[in-house]
Amino acid sequence: MTHRGLVCLLLLGTAAWGQAAKPTASTTAPAAQASEASEDKEAKAPDPSKVAPDAAVITIPGLCSAPASQGASGDCKTVITKQQFEDLVQALAPNMPVPARRQLASRYASGLMMAHQAEEMGLDKGPHYDEMMKISRIQVLAQELQRSMQEKADQIPDKDIEDYYKANQSQFEEADLHRLFVPRNKQMDPPKEKLSDEAMKKRQEDAEASMKALATRLQARAAAGEDFDKLEAEAFTGAGLKAKAPNTAMGKIRRTALPPAHGSAFDLKTGQVSPLISDGSGFFVYKMGEKGALPVDKAKEEIHNILRGQRLQESMEAMQKSVNPTLNDDYFGPEGPARPGFMGGGTKSPHPVAGKAPAATQSTEPK
Repeated sequence: MTHRGLVCLLLLGTAAWGQAAKPTASTTAPAAQASEASEDKEAKAPDPSKVAPDAAVITIPGLCSAPASQGASGDCKTVITKQQFEDLVQALAPNMPVPARRQLASRYASGLMMAHQAEEMGLDKGPHYDEMMKISRIQVLAQELQRSMQEKADQIPDKDIEDYYKANQSQFEEADLHRLFVPRNKQMDPPKEKLSDEAMKKRQEDAEASMKALATRLQARAAAGEDFDKLEAEAFTGAGLKAKAPNTAMGKIRRTALPPAHGSAFDLKTGQVSPLISDGSGFFVYKMGEKGALPVDKAKEEIHNILRGQRLQESMEAMQKSVNPTLNDDYFGPEGPARPGFMGGGTKSPHPVAGKAPAATQSTEPK
């Protein structure tokens, strides 16, 4: 029995697999009833390991492998074994949860029956069918190529991980930081009388200048050793904010957790206080606590993912550069914006790719 053309049918609704079921009236039942239902569900939970590989897991009565015109028996059936079904799952979605497998089994049985009826009607013959099969073959091969590229990109030697760690140690620095934030804008009472646009602009500029002056004074006091939490409370009061000032202790963080413009804070030595750092939201002052580096064994998985994403992206780009068709503008019209290929072999990976890793460097300059 041919299984061609079933993939689209089988994958319909896969977005719903793994989503939580919608609440029903039973979710409001008393605790005793909920507990009883939970125990009953556990008692009926399947255990696929107890099912033999050659045992039937799907039986479709009336589905015959031979066409009716060849005299197939009316009581024939098609049987799918555990091994055959798990091969199907492995090809479609290896991590498919158990509840979704029941949905797949129903779809697969329905698809087999529909394919059988289509063959009985001769729909597997003719130019339209041949063209659709040609397209399907290209799609499957493109997906297989992408899968192969992913598997190859995932094979990263430990030495490559260690080399990346040594060349990019600044990426794995950790530090205990305190951060003082002074808002750029000051909360002010509405003017008692309507002001012109120019007067309103001057009022806003004066308020921002006063906040910058306050930030400059607080930075000097922070550098002199005053408590950051106390200074933060003064900053909020000076900005006219009634909300409680946040804790200035950031805990142990990485350089990458800071905005790029704040990266220079990681160049401070223990106990040092940064100059005033300004951005669109306000003014910032950092104080460096203990600083160290994440051990390579704890950074291994992160580096593995970085290198995998970089290598996969490079492979995809190299493949795309090799595709340079000449198109007839009289037929297709002028070239427009680039769009992903409909065959499934577009410029994007089927899985998210973080992008290229930063170039290996020994520099500790802020990124």
